[in-house]
Amino acid sequence: MPVPATGTARLLAGGGRGPDALRPMVGTVLDALARGAADRAGPLPAGGPDAVARRVRAVAEPLIPDIGEGATLALHTLVRALAAGAADPADPRCAAHLHCPPLAVAAAADLAVSALNPSLDSWDQAPAASELEALTCRALAALVHPRGPAPDALVTTGGTEANQLALLLAREAARTAVPPGPSAALRIVCGANAHHSVHRAAWLLGLPTPVTLPTPAGVLDPARLHDALTRLTGRGPVLVVATAGTTDTGAIDPLPAVADLCDRHTAALHIDASYGGPLLFSGTHRHRLDGLDRARTVTLDLHKLGWQPVAAGLLTVPDAPALTPLDHRADYLNADDDTESGIPDLLGRSLRTTRRPDILKIAVTLRALGRRGLGDLVDHVCAAAHQLADLIEAHPRLELHARPTISTVLFRPTGAGPATVAALRRRLLTDGRAVLGRATTADGLWLKATVLNPHTQPADLRGLLELVEGDRTP
Repeated sequence: MPVPATGTARLLAGGGRGPDALRPMVGTVLDALARGAADRAGPLPAGGPDAVARRVRAVAEPLIPDIGEGATLALHTLVRALAAGAADPADPRCAAHLHCPPLAVAAAADLAVSALNPSLDSWDQAPAASELEALTCRALAALVHPRGPAPDALVTTGGTEANQLALLLAREAARTAVPPGPSAALRIVCGANAHHSVHRAAWLLGLPTPVTLPTPAGVLDPARLHDALTRLTGRGPVLVVATAGTTDTGAIDPLPAVADLCDRHTAALHIDASYGGPLLFSGTHRHRLDGLDRARTVTLDLHKLGWQPVAAGLLTVPDAPALTPLDHRADYLNADDDTESGIPDLLGRSLRTTRRPDILKIAVTLRALGRRGLGDLVDHVCAAAHQLADLIEAHPRLELHARPTISTVLFRPTGAGPATVAALRRRLLTDGRAVLGRATTADGLWLKATVLNPHTQPADLRGLLELVEGDRTP
């Protein structure tokens, strides 16, 4: 029977009639996205936080009306407002953070997940999705740990959750290896360049505050690490956290030397490769991750250098039994007799219970592009970062911090102090002309451009520098 216009909002996305219900709504969303992008006309909405808030409130209130306005109007109004007020990583001038423009094929796959709404806390809620996750996790883990006896991975919300899981697994492994007592507490050693989530995870897990080594050169110093591990000898289990792609500069710790020291001092090794991990797809840049396969756990984050919609994190291990400490029982989800009869047990695959299959978009992307296709995208953004560095070095009024390791470039007007750099960045943000990040090193404050758009061209890079030059304070 016909459905009233306002009743279309009650239609379901799944089932045999779901695609028919979605089809006109998807058209509405796509039109609203296009109109919102035209309204914005740049990488960021102009006017700053107050102006953006006013524009959103003008179209969103009242947010809970007594009588709904129907699917078409609600979708068009709010999606258009969201797009008009978005920071658009697909714009080459939006280069502040590890915030990638997602591939269209990955976003399209995500629509299927939202429509079907599987939940990966039990097999009977996600039969095919659970198998696809298992296959994809093993395939990605095998890239990281090619010599592992049984490589596997867990899907996470990103680097923060993956790092927390890595510390949790290390803590549990230490508890089984060392008799209970003060000396059994796991000690964490990391560089000052490590992601803030390492310290937060230690706090959440009740571990001692990490021993944090100075990294004036931006990476772990093997000599300092050797001294720290020597001081900790005999005081209990140790986990070293190294980084392959720091947030501020994209620097990669000397992984082979760090792994050698861990072996020498019988310390476990976790590598946070949230940013740099996808270099594995590139035949040109893969060698930068030599030593990665020697870690007991590795963090990947494909919503950075993997062009996936958020969220797309993973924690990989070389041997699946290392994940056993995460096993958990809930009779209504993984009853023993169900598991013994052959129904897969999914509850030990995450600290979360309800969990959407974020793996689908990753699997579709891997099949669509293949290793070489993804490697080409990695090569392009790395090359674009070097082109940007070349332009800065040739510019008489700009200075470069260092040549890029991956795709992050730090620069600033020559001789500019911290206040000048910070004010320049905020003016560009407020005007909606460019989205640049900020990073502090031993040499002061810098503007940060993180090149993640695989369609960035030299003209885009020159235009970005022209905006900076035109807005700099004399």
